[in-house]
Amino acid sequence: MDIKTASALRRLRLVSAPEAVSFLLLLVCSVLKRTTDFNAVPVMGAVHGFLFVLYVIFWADAWNRAKWSLKTAALYFVLSVLPAGGFFAERRLRREAESAVDAAIASRVRQEEAYKS
Repeated sequence: MDIKTASALRRLRLVSAPEAVSFLLLLVCSVLKRTTDFNAVPVMGAVHGFLFVLYVIFWADAWNRAKWSLKTAALYFVLSVLPAGGFFAERRLRREAESAVDAAIASRVRQEEAYKS
């Protein structure tokens, strides 16, 4: 994997937790709207919608760059539509991004050594 793949995974990871938090807050606001006079659903809906669109854009980019299988790509998408799924996605993406960075560094070292030879 190269550094662009690692960057794509990092972007997706960085948006996954806030997207999950916004989803949970939207659910809380929905309950409050029906049980009290408090109505923050329009605001939280907009925030969550924006973060979800970012997640989908970053998900598509990561899928393309990381060359995920359909199963892996589907897993990350399904995690985005589950209320706490973004937290699980963030954890898995952190490990995958760290592996991608390690692979990119190793590749770079090999290229430099080949250049020196």
